[in-house]
Amino acid sequence: MKILIVTGNLAYPAIMDIVKDSKEDVIVHKANTQVAAFLTPNKIIKEVKDNYDDELSTIDMILVPGLIRKTTNEINEKLGIPTFKGPTDCADLGMVIDLISDLNLATDKAADQLIEEEKRKRAFQFIEDFENDTDKREELLKKPNNILVRNLPVGEDFPIRVLSEIANAPSLSKEALIKKCKHFVESGSDMIDIGMAAGEDNSDMIPDLIKTLRPIVGDRPLSIDTLNPKEIKVALENGIDLVLSLDLGHAEELVPLLHKYNVPAVLLPTNFAVNKVPHTIDERLDYINELIGYCDKYSPDEPIDFIADLILDPVNSSSIVDSIIACKEFKDKSPYPLFFGVGNVTELMDTDSVGANTLLAGIAMEIGASVLFTPEESGKTEGSVYELAVASKMMFLAKHRSSIPKDLGINLLRFKDKKQRLDILGEVMVEDTSDLEVIKAKESKRFVRDRAGSFKIIVDYADKFEDRKIRVTHFKKNKPDIVVEGKYPKEIYDELVRQGLISMMDHAAYMGSELQKARIAMITGKEYVQDFSLFNKPLNWNEN
Repeated sequence: MKILIVTGNLAYPAIMDIVKDSKEDVIVHKANTQVAAFLTPNKIIKEVKDNYDDELSTIDMILVPGLIRKTTNEINEKLGIPTFKGPTDCADLGMVIDLISDLNLATDKAADQLIEEEKRKRAFQFIEDFENDTDKREELLKKPNNILVRNLPVGEDFPIRVLSEIANAPSLSKEALIKKCKHFVESGSDMIDIGMAAGEDNSDMIPDLIKTLRPIVGDRPLSIDTLNPKEIKVALENGIDLVLSLDLGHAEELVPLLHKYNVPAVLLPTNFAVNKVPHTIDERLDYINELIGYCDKYSPDEPIDFIADLILDPVNSSSIVDSIIACKEFKDKSPYPLFFGVGNVTELMDTDSVGANTLLAGIAMEIGASVLFTPEESGKTEGSVYELAVASKMMFLAKHRSSIPKDLGINLLRFKDKKQRLDILGEVMVEDTSDLEVIKAKESKRFVRDRAGSFKIIVDYADKFEDRKIRVTHFKKNKPDIVVEGKYPKEIYDELVRQGLISMMDHAAYMGSELQKARIAMITGKEYVQDFSLFNKPLNWNEN
C-alpha cells in the first residue's frame, strides 16, 4: 500500500525517522507550515496537487495530522483518494501504519483515539461475554472457591466484586440514603452495603432501610454491616443477601439463622464478646479457621457459604504487610472466597485514592481475593467505588491475558499520560527561539473593574458525569441578571462575548483561565473555588 503522509516542518524529522523501516510504501510530505495542526483541507489539497499531481493515481491513502480541526471529507472528494486523520501524536504513527489494514480509520477522529476505543470495546466485550456465559458460570460455581450471593457469582474465578458501604445509614435522611445508593450503583458497584452504627441498636429501622434501597439496587446483592445479633436477625427476616459480619462471639446464635435463610456471611477472625482480636499472622489464621470449623460443623452436609475477612490493616497501624501475608497464606491453604477491605487503607492515608485503589486491587487479584470493600467517607476517597470497579476489570483482563495491567484498553490514568510526548522530551518539534527577545512576565498590581459587570463561577457536580456543568452568573451593579451554563470553557466564553458581558481584555483572559480551571475541577472532582488554586503546591515549590 502506498501511503502519503502530510505534516509540518517541526514534526517532519520525527516522522521520517518513524517510517524509515515501515513495511508499507510511505511518502512523507513536508507542507509549508511549521505546525502540522494548522493545516486546513484546502491547504492540504493544494500541497498535494502542486507536488504529486502526476502520482495521484498511484497513491492508495493519505494520512493527515490528527489534530487538524476539520474532517478530511473535502480532501477525499477533491483528490479522489481515501484520506483519513492520523494520530494526534506523531510518536503513535508507527503503530497506526503497522495496523493500517486492520484499522477502520476515520475522517473526523484521530487514529490513536480509534485504537484506544477499539481496545476498550474489546476489553468490555470480553468481560461481558464471560459474565453472560451461563454454562461456564454454572460450572465454576461448583468449585468451593466460588459462591452465589443473591444472583451474583462471587469467587476467585470471577471478576473481583466491589462492595460499597453506605456508612452510618441509620443517621441519613431518606433522600441522602437514596442519593448515596444511586451514586454507588452508577459508579459500578456490584453490591451495596448498609453500614449500621457501631454500639447502637437500630434494628427497628432495618426493614425500612432494606425496603428503600431494594428498588435502587435492583438485582444487586444488598448486605448489612453490623455485629449486633438483633440487627442481623431482623435483616435476615427482611431479605438481606449478605451479612457483614460473623465472628466467634455470636456464631452459636447466628449460624442457625444464616443456615435457615441460606444467606452467606463474611467471617471475622475475632471474638468481640471477650475482646479477642488477632495481633499476629498466626492468630488471624487460627481464629478464622476456628470460625470456619464451627460453621462447617454445624451443618456438614449443607454448610453455609461465607467469605473470609482476615482484616486488612491500615499502613503503619500494626502491619499492612502482615495482614496481606495472612491473606496470602489463607488462600494458599483454603479454597474459600476472600474479603479485602481496601477502605481501611485508603481512608486512613493522605494520598489520592486512584493509584492506591488500583495497586490494592492488583494485590487482591494476586492473592486471590474476591471482594473489594470500601466506603467513600472523605474527599480524598471520593470516587473510590468507580476506581475499584475499573481496577477490578483491569485485573481480571490482566489475569486472563497473563499480562501486566498495561495497554488493556481500560485504565485509571487521571493526571498523567502513559507516555511522554516527543516535543516535551525536547527531541523534536522544538522551534529555535534563540534570536528572539525574552520578556520576563510580571503580574500587574493594578485592578480596574469591568464596566460590563462581574461573574460568579460555580461547578455543578452531578453524580453522573454527563450531567455536570459550569454555571456562570453575571452581576451588573452587584445584582445578578443572567446565568450562562455549559460544559466547556470555549462555549461559555463565546456566549459571554456574544452577550456583550465582557469589555476588557484582562477580564476576558481572567475568565478564560477560571473557566478552564472549573472544567478541570469538573472532570477530576476537585473542589472549585473561584480565584483559588486547584492543586497543592509541590514541596519543592519556590515562591520566589
